[in-house]
Amino acid sequence: MTATGAAGKPGAFERGITALTQYAEREGRVVVPRAHIEDTPHGPVRLGTWISNTRSRRERLSAQQREQLAALGIDWTTA
Repeated sequence: MTATGAAGKPGAFERGITALTQYAEREGRVVVPRAHIEDTPHGPVRLGTWISNTRSRRERLSAQQREQLAALGIDWTTA
């Protein structure tokens, strides 16, 4: 299950996952500079900020969202 916004567009978390997946495939890592903006099919994503915010709000993430991030290589124990 994925959350979508108005008109069936992906929500903020899904846009972040798309951007992080794209970045990881291209760069071979998930360490993203804070100011980095990733261009995606859904528009630009402030990926560095998104990761920082997601880490600080990790208690509010669903198990599925945490699993998605872990599958991409985000290690919450060292965050």
